[in-house]
Amino acid sequence: MAGIMFQDITTLLLNPKAFKDTIDLFVERYKGKNISVVAGIEARGFIFGPPIALAIGAKFVPLRKPRKLPGEVISEKYILEYGRDCLEMHVGAVKSGERALVVDDLIATGGTLCAAMNLLERAGAEVVECACVIELPDLKGRERLNGKPLYVLVESH
Repeated sequence: MAGIMFQDITTLLLNPKAFKDTIDLFVERYKGKNISVVAGIEARGFIFGPPIALAIGAKFVPLRKPRKLPGEVISEKYILEYGRDCLEMHVGAVKSGERALVVDDLIATGGTLCAAMNLLERAGAEVVECACVIELPDLKGRERLNGKPLYVLVESH
């Protein structure tokens, strides 16, 4: 799409040591923080979320695009820099009072992370932090997170 810059994490995934080191950095940060839910945003949050969840003893909850999850879901619509989208989560996947971590590969304008946090909070979870591999700080997504902590490994300009 014209005017949209995509960052690619596939080279990281092709290097087993770098990939493991990336997961280990997140695990080191979140172990012992009493997080019971790791919510991964489709699709690349599915790459990083499950190994983090397993390592810290949390369940993994997929946040998916519309009509991908079977059964009853709750939805959150949001605006992207290039249109509208929606995230869905299974009803009952998260219980009131659970501590959640939101994981994705990248934060740009912050719309997707905000939608993910809204979904989890509507279900009664406390979002502890958002975690991304890459941040595009020029797009000011961090400012949209309403003061919620964001942890990133790499800033890309």
